[in-house]
Amino acid sequence: MPGRTTTSGRELATATIEESSMAKVAAKGVSKLLTLVTPWVVGVFGFGLAAALHFILYSPEAIGAWSSVVTVCVIVLTGVTYGTSHARGPWGKTHTTASTFLAGAWTVAVVNLGPWHPVLWRLGVLGGITMALSWNIRSVIRMKGWDDPGTVTDPLSFLFGQGAQRAGMKEIEARTVKATAHKVEGEVQLDHGRHIADDLQKKVAYIESGIPLPPGSITTTIDPDDASKAKLTISDPRVMKHPIIWPGPSRPGLSIADPIRLGLWQDLDEIEYVIVGHHLQVMGQTGSGKSIGGAWNFLAEVVTRYDVAVFAGDITKGDQTLGPMREALHRFETSKAGVKAMLADLQAQIKPRTNYLAGKGLQKWVKGCGLTYWIVWLEEFPDIFDALTDAEQDKFLSMLKAIRSAGGTIVMSLQRSDYSQMPTIARGQLAKMCFGVDSPADASFGLSERQQDAGARPELWTNAQPGMAYLDAPSIPDARIAMPLRTFAWGINAAGTFDDEAANTAMREHAARWPAAGKKVDPTTARLSVLAGGAHPRATWPVELEEPHQADPDAEQADDDEEDVRNVAAEYLATDDPDPDIIGDLDDAIPDLPDGQPPLTFAPPEHSMTPQQRGQALLERLQELWDDGARDFSSGDLKPLWESTDISRSWCQKQLKRLVEAGVLGGYDDEAQRYLMPDRPEIEQEAA
Repeated sequence: MPGRTTTSGRELATATIEESSMAKVAAKGVSKLLTLVTPWVVGVFGFGLAAALHFILYSPEAIGAWSSVVTVCVIVLTGVTYGTSHARGPWGKTHTTASTFLAGAWTVAVVNLGPWHPVLWRLGVLGGITMALSWNIRSVIRMKGWDDPGTVTDPLSFLFGQGAQRAGMKEIEARTVKATAHKVEGEVQLDHGRHIADDLQKKVAYIESGIPLPPGSITTTIDPDDASKAKLTISDPRVMKHPIIWPGPSRPGLSIADPIRLGLWQDLDEIEYVIVGHHLQVMGQTGSGKSIGGAWNFLAEVVTRYDVAVFAGDITKGDQTLGPMREALHRFETSKAGVKAMLADLQAQIKPRTNYLAGKGLQKWVKGCGLTYWIVWLEEFPDIFDALTDAEQDKFLSMLKAIRSAGGTIVMSLQRSDYSQMPTIARGQLAKMCFGVDSPADASFGLSERQQDAGARPELWTNAQPGMAYLDAPSIPDARIAMPLRTFAWGINAAGTFDDEAANTAMREHAARWPAAGKKVDPTTARLSVLAGGAHPRATWPVELEEPHQADPDAEQADDDEEDVRNVAAEYLATDDPDPDIIGDLDDAIPDLPDGQPPLTFAPPEHSMTPQQRGQALLERLQELWDDGARDFSSGDLKPLWESTDISRSWCQKQLKRLVEAGVLGGYDDEAQRYLMPDRPEIEQEAA
C-alpha cells in the first residue's frame, strides 16, 4: 500500500517522510564506522588521560594519597557502570563493568609509575587493543541484530526493555521478528511462572508511557504455543488521523468467499476480511462513521463479486444511507411492511437452499456450489426488530441460526447494543465491529471479550475520528483484533475533510457500474429480488398460493414452529387411548358428530387439502368476516382454519400478503397490525 493518499490534488501524508535510498545507505555506513572506531579513540584518549594525571599528581611525598583518591574514583565509576548498564544479559553487564574496572586499575598504576614504564606501556598497548577488539566484536553482533531481527540485541529489545522496566515488569525480554517502514512485530519472553500475556496486556499503557510512545502504539496478543511468551506489534496511531480516500474495489469479479478490503490497519496493512459463514454486528455512536465507513465500504466491495446478492432494509433513515447504492442492491426496503415481507420471504427460501446443498453433499455454502450468497444488511436494527411482532421476532431469531448454513450473512448496524436494543441470544452469535463510542460502558456492548481483554478502547475516538474502528471476526488474526483500523472515505474536499455531496456522487457512480440487474442469480434469489425501478408483479386469480418450489404441502407445515395443531385427527390417532376404560367393539355403532362452528364446509382434517381447497376455505372465511360486519381483521381471526383443517398460520400469512398485492385486500395497517377490507373479498376466475 502506498505510504500516502491523494485526493483532489492534495497529498495527505500517512507515514513518516522517506529519505532517499542513497542517503539512507550513506548514513547507515557512517553510523557503523563510528561505532567501530569509537573504542580505539577511547583507548588513545584513556592512555593520554592516564599520562596527564601522572604528570599532574605525581610527587614523592603525596603519591600515596593521590593513588588512594584515584582508586576510590575507579571503584565509584565501576559501580556506576554496573548500575546503569542497559545490557539485558549477564555477559553484557560483565563486559561493560570489567572494561571500566581494568581501565581504571591500569590508570592507577600509570599515576604511580608513569606511562613509559616498560611493563605498563606494553600492558597498555596489548590490553587496549584487546579491549577495543572486544568492543568491536560486541558492536558487530549488535549491528547484526539491527540488520537481522532474529537476534536478541535489537532496537525493540532496548526500547521495550526500558518501558517494561519502568512499568514494573523487569524480568522480560523482547526481540524483533519483523520490521517494516510502518511497524515492528516482536516476541516477548515473560518471566517464567510470574507473568503471563494477560499481565503484559494490562501494562501496555504504562509501557507506552515509559518508552514513551503515543497511546495505542502497542498491541499485544497471546502466543498460542507458549504461555510464557506474548506477541506484540508497535505502530504509530497518528498516521490514522487523516481520511484515506477509497481506492476502488480490491477484487472485482471474484467470489464473495475471497477477502474484502474495508480500509487500512494502523500499521497501514490492508484489511482483508472474509464475511462468509457468520453474522456481524456494526456498532458506533452517531457520527462515528458506521454507516458511510462501515456499510458503504462493506457493500461497495460486496456488489463487485459475482456470486452474492444484497438484501437491505432501513426503516429509520430511508434512502439517506443506502439509497445511493440502490441500483446495486437486489432488494432495498424502507417501510415496516416492506422489511417484514423481505424477512419472511428470506426465511421461506432457506429450506429449499439447504435441501439443495444437502443434495450436493454439502453442510454449508461454498464457492461454486451454484447458490448466490446472501448479505442481509439491516441499518438501525433496533427499529426493525421493534417493528416485528413477537412471533416475527421469534422467526427472525430462528432464521439467524439457520441462514448461515443456507448461504447467508446478516449484518445488524446500530448505535448501542444493550439488551434493550439487541436480543442477547443474537448478540452472542455475532462478530463485532465497533466504531467510536461515548464511554467504556458503551464500548463493552460493541467489543468482544477478547478485544476488551486486549485493551481496545473505542471511547478514545468518540465521533471525533469517524471511520476508526476495531474488528473481531473469523479470518481476522488475533494480533489485530485490538489494533485500530480506519475505513476508507468516499468524498474528501480540498480542505481534506469529508464531503457529503462528493461521497454520494461517488457511490452512485460505483453502484451504476455494478448493477444488480447485471448478475445471474439462482432461483431462490430471483424470487426475492425487487430491483431498482421494479416491484413484485400484481397477482391475478387463481392466486398462486403455493411456493413454486413446494411440491408437497405437508413439507411447509413441518417447517412452521408456531403451528399449534398440524393435523388434529392424525395426531389423535397416533397417541395412546386417553381413557383405557372406554372399550369399543367392531360392531358398535358410530354416532354422527354434531355440526359445529364455523359454518363452512372444509375438507376433513385428516385429509391433505389441495391448494385450490385451501384458497377457497381462506376466501370463504374472509367473506364470512365481512358479512358479520368486520372491515378489518388480524391473522388471529383466521384461527378456525388452522384449528379445524390442515392449514397453518404461516401459510395464511403468506397468502394474505399475496391477496394484498393482488388488490383483493385493501392493505395492512402497520400500527394496528390489521389487514383492511374496504370491499367484500371477491376473486374473479380468469377465462380458461
